[in-house]
Parts: sequence; C-alpha cells; structure tokens
Amino acid sequence: MRVAVTLVSFIEERDHRLMRRCNRWEAPRWVRWAMIYATRGGDGWLWYLLAVAVLALGGEERFRVVGAATLSAAVGVALFLRLKKITGRRRPCALERHCWATLLPPDQFSFPSGHSMTAFAVCVPVSLAYPVLTPGLTVCALLIAASRILLGMHFLSDVVVGSVLGALLGYASFALFMV
Repeated sequence: MRVAVTLVSFIEERDHRLMRRCNRWEAPRWVRWAMIYATRGGDGWLWYLLAVAVLALGGEERFRVVGAATLSAAVGVALFLRLKKITGRRRPCALERHCWATLLPPDQFSFPSGHSMTAFAVCVPVSLAYPVLTPGLTVCALLIAASRILLGMHFLSDVVVGSVLGALLGYASFALFMV
C-alpha cells in the first residue's frame, strides 16, 4: 500500500509541475489556435464527420467499423463519466489560472480525460480497419490529447490513462465487430 501511495504522490508532483509550466507558458498564437481547434474537434463533430465519410466510402465493412467505433466511444463516455465521479480529481484550471486559455471545462472533474479516451476509442478501430488512415487519425488523437494539457483542462496522467483506456476499448470493440 505504501508503494501505491508513493507512486501516486510521485505522479501528482510531476503532474502539478507540468501544469504550472503549461499554465504560465505564453504560447505562440499558432499553438493557441491549433490547441483550441484540436480540442473543439474532440468535442464530437470530428467523429461524426468521420463516421459519415466511412459510411459513404468505406466498402463492405463500413457498418461494422462504424459500429465498433460507436460502441467503443459510447462505452468510453460511460466509463469516463463514472470514473470522474469516483475519483473527484479537480482540474488544473480549478487549481491555477491559465495565462491565455479561457475555455470553460465541460465538467468539474479531471480524471480521466474524456476527450482523449474518445479520440483513441474511435481512432483505433477505424485505423485497424483502414490502415491508410492511421497516420492522420493518430495525429488527430494525439493533438486532441495534447490540447487538453496545454489548455489547462487536464493533467498529463489524466490524458495518458484516458488514451490507454480508449485504445483498449477501441481494440476490444474492433475484435468484437470484425470477427
């Protein structure tokens, strides 16, 4: 038990150090815009657009791929909402003011990152079905994850755990639908 407490303290100390650096960094204008657009893309409209494109152009497996991505995203949303209530971790923007980001968080809790979880929950099954899309989808998912940290919405550990859980859900959903 002592090892777990020490590990959590170690992670939190580094999370808070990175939070302070991000919250005080006067990022160039292009970084600010890129992060805002990335986080807005992760609000959902990007995934709806991707689903329409896959349904229109995806070939025979398109319905199974969209089904797998939809299932993994839906389970991810239910999971992150539950985990946020259980952990009750406050967001970085609630602990320290950000020097340039003024976006309001979608809820009050930080752990895990729902944007990151959903991004990877959608990215993985679509990438597995259409490998040619993997580089673009991976860049989108990584930008969404990074935006959550740079905008002061999440700690690094929130984003890492959300991304890993989302990828696992995406893989499991793909395996379920594509057998």
